[in-house]
Amino acid sequence: MMEKKRANIKAKINEWIFGEAEAVGVVEVILILVVLIALVIIFQDQLTQLVNNIFESIRNKAGTIY
Repeated sequence: MMEKKRANIKAKINEWIFGEAEAVGVVEVILILVVLIALVIIFQDQLTQLVNNIFESIRNKAGTIY
């Protein structure tokens, strides 16, 4: 009987701890996504120029291979 109560208490504690952890994880992921989206919006012009330069470099070097 005592073992059953201990197991029940352990199960409730684990549910409380891990239930909270999952909720915190969701909030953390949402915050990270918000920050990343904000950074992309702020540096949109610079990122676009960087990607264009990279692809231009790839096109130029690919032309020298063939």
